[in-house]
Amino acid sequence: MPVMETSSLTAREYWEQVKARPNRAKFGFGKRPALLNIDVQRAYTDLDAFKTAYQTDPRQIEYINRLAVLFRERKLPVIWTHVAYLPSAEDAGVWGTRTDTVDSLQNIKHGSERAEFDPRAQIEPSDIVMHKRMASPFFETNLWSLLTFHHIDTLIITGGSTSGCVRACAIDSLSRGFRTTVVEECVADKHEIPHFANLADIMLKYADVESIATVEEELRKVSP
Repeated sequence: MPVMETSSLTAREYWEQVKARPNRAKFGFGKRPALLNIDVQRAYTDLDAFKTAYQTDPRQIEYINRLAVLFRERKLPVIWTHVAYLPSAEDAGVWGTRTDTVDSLQNIKHGSERAEFDPRAQIEPSDIVMHKRMASPFFETNLWSLLTFHHIDTLIITGGSTSGCVRACAIDSLSRGFRTTVVEECVADKHEIPHFANLADIMLKYADVESIATVEEELRKVSP
């Protein structure tokens, strides 16, 4: 395969080239996938209220809801994570000291509007809601044991941000032996440069990056 000339490409153009000519075999779908929706909360989705919010595809949450329906129909786990911290923010650790502006990480307090799930997210009582404090939802949570309990071999990742928590999750998921897929239209970041650059890097190293249509097609092959 010819070497890509990348020096003059934008992040989006680089991603499109990687997507069109992937140079790695895909991990593919296993037999039992789980859906992990990372931090679909107002701090990151409410564009009108918070400077920390971002959007890449305006139908992102609609697509996430569609996937959740397919998973529930097949009695497979649907997991939603959110971040929130103590009033002191001490449980954010060193990460929380990085910035101190009103919209920064340590100001996502328990019970605050920033910590609320986006009202468009259709979370059902049968779903699993998980609190996390660091980038990866595997860090100091019971996510790994939960997936093991459900005999999961494939993790489907949505949410944000592509360059932060999504990437961290993909790396930890692969490291723990799960086939991993990031749904392209279902992840977002603050700017197209980190978004598309990290989609390309994730696809080349840590996970498959598939369209919502492809993921839905694969899920329909899973027996209820």
